[in-house]
Amino acid sequence: MKNTFFALAAFAFTAIISPAFAQNADKLNPGDALPAKDVKLKNTIGKDVTLASSMGKNGLVVMFSCNTCPFVIKNESMTKKTMQYASAHNVGMVIVNSNEAKRDGDDSYAEMTKYGMKQRYTVPYVADDNSKIADLFGANHTPEVFLFDKTGKLVYKGAMNDNPSDPTGYKVMYINDAIDAVVAGKEVTTKTTKSIGCSIKRKG
Repeated sequence: MKNTFFALAAFAFTAIISPAFAQNADKLNPGDALPAKDVKLKNTIGKDVTLASSMGKNGLVVMFSCNTCPFVIKNESMTKKTMQYASAHNVGMVIVNSNEAKRDGDDSYAEMTKYGMKQRYTVPYVADDNSKIADLFGANHTPEVFLFDKTGKLVYKGAMNDNPSDPTGYKVMYINDAIDAVVAGKEVTTKTTKSIGCSIKRKG
């Protein structure tokens, strides 16, 4: 009886912690390959794109974002700077909206289209059905960026800069430094930073 109790307790404990371990195991780390690169994603201009087709000569930035998160709104100018910097250095970029729980509201496809037009996005702004891409990346916040080099290897993930709460006062633009490194064929010095922002609103 005693052994049965401990066995049941161990099973219950495992059941509780397993999702956390699974989530951590699914997170991309520097050196990992670009996942879901051929999955078709619906762009707000009505065309399907893939991460592979969005790759530039020198790599790809994947940004997880949305329409209404206060941190996204605070960093709208930083998003534009990142788009411009990536384009100037032949790095592709895709902005991904994974807020599936708000897909019938503020993060609907129609609202995404309006927001993308308002922001004058020059890169694909795509809907991530059921947060599948976010799950594969282990992305949890908006905004959060992932930079892959031209071989599709992850070289940086985290925040765009060192002051997401007040981007006007940033001192280090992490994503730009990482782009500079991949363009020069050098190793990225700061490979991971903490992304700060709203949680991605997954369904269920």
